[in-house]
Amino acid sequence: MATLNGNTQTAIDIHCHNVFPEFVEFLESKGMSMEETYPLPQWDIDSHLSFMKDAGIRTSVLSMPAPQPYYGDIAECRRIIREYNEKTAGIKKAYPGKFMFCASLPLPDVKASIEEAVYALDTLGADGIKLATNSRGQYLGAAELDPLMEVLNERNAVVVLHPHRPTPVNDSIISATPLAVYEYPAETTRAVVNMITHNVPSRYPNIKFVIPHCGSFLPLAIPRMKNIHKAMVGKGIMGKIDWDKNLENLYYDLAGGATPDVMESLLTITTPEHLLYGSDFPYQPAKVLSSGKESLKENIKHNDMLSPYISDIFSGNAEKLFK
Repeated sequence: MATLNGNTQTAIDIHCHNVFPEFVEFLESKGMSMEETYPLPQWDIDSHLSFMKDAGIRTSVLSMPAPQPYYGDIAECRRIIREYNEKTAGIKKAYPGKFMFCASLPLPDVKASIEEAVYALDTLGADGIKLATNSRGQYLGAAELDPLMEVLNERNAVVVLHPHRPTPVNDSIISATPLAVYEYPAETTRAVVNMITHNVPSRYPNIKFVIPHCGSFLPLAIPRMKNIHKAMVGKGIMGKIDWDKNLENLYYDLAGGATPDVMESLLTITTPEHLLYGSDFPYQPAKVLSSGKESLKENIKHNDMLSPYISDIFSGNAEKLFK
């Protein structure tokens, strides 16, 4: 196993974003730069590499930030997504071993998204696919997404999820409290619960789904859902759910607040082999994220269940996931 001493670059960062200036300019032209109630951070390759060096990160898995660039014009959305995927593929090629990426798709157009997924995975060499929890109200788990899931299943895809602005959402609440505080964890939980309800992970067993932000509220939602589900099946309101099959291909990144209590809670629904390090760079200052990574390392070291898996959590599990 790799060691994690000092600033040796051993970790794989499964959750980070590259924010191109062109993407920011596009959102500004739509008046949507604050759609997610949080300003898009500045990003460039040099600052990302500097953060990786200081934090001891060997490889960063890039993905597109929210929001989904669809404002009624699918051709425009396809163009923005294609530009992002091709430019990010270029970064991966220019810095071998330093960057991987999960391609974005022009949802809610399923046909266009299948075409983009095939192009990104087969031609651009994308390492996985990033899916928003919802794309303008089209939530993961929706039946219309099944043809896309079939394609991703055929390619044994890794799919990283990321919360986007809920649809609908209470505007008065999010004007006072940014989406990232509550709505993002709730949104992630909502999407995964919908996927489980429709047996998406079990019906497409070759897809590995990465759930962000320490599993969000799933450690609370899943046992509650199991109890309620029994009664709902008895009343003919819900269908059967293959719990084991649905949960076995869910992985969880530790970005955003992986305290000892949060990790203990997460272990009630998964195992250490399914935990992955993530930074969420560049949404907080590099020094804050580097310090957070060191705190996470210390917390894992002092956890009897997790300490034997410290190298796996920071790199080994990701290596196996992406093969």
